[in-house]
Amino acid sequence: MRQEDNSIITLCPSIGQFFINELPLLLLCVAMLLIGGLPGCAYSTLLLVFSLLFSLCLLYRFIYLRSIRYHIGSEQLICEHGVFQRSVNYMELYRVVDFAEHQTLIQQLCGLKSVTVLSMDRTTPKLEMTGISNSYDVVSVIRTRVETNKRRKGVYEITNR
Repeated sequence: MRQEDNSIITLCPSIGQFFINELPLLLLCVAMLLIGGLPGCAYSTLLLVFSLLFSLCLLYRFIYLRSIRYHIGSEQLICEHGVFQRSVNYMELYRVVDFAEHQTLIQQLCGLKSVTVLSMDRTTPKLEMTGISNSYDVVSVIRTRVETNKRRKGVYEITNR
């Protein structure tokens, strides 16, 4: 987490999230390298080529994950992502309607979580923030800023009960 000033908080996914996401492919890649490197292996060249291709895929996914930035501003939640083509999604905070935090078993062991933000925004109705440190209470920060923006803009929720 990086706080640039009082109004913008910048978060990025933890490196641990990469290992959580890519563990099966990482294990497969290492196994193919080990088996392909054994003397007398019938398909050693093929295994080494596949291992190299999977390694390139893993490298791209690592760079992609590390390029993700979540900016929590005073009025917007901004998500930047992409390697070859950069995209920026904007979510107006006064349109946010719900939050959810969830953790897989491996995320719990690594001290990470995923936060889902739901909004009435047409282009970004759902924003998934993965790999956030469990020690940072991002939902409270967003909730406070959402309530401030709703009061400032005069937005009230009407429910039927």
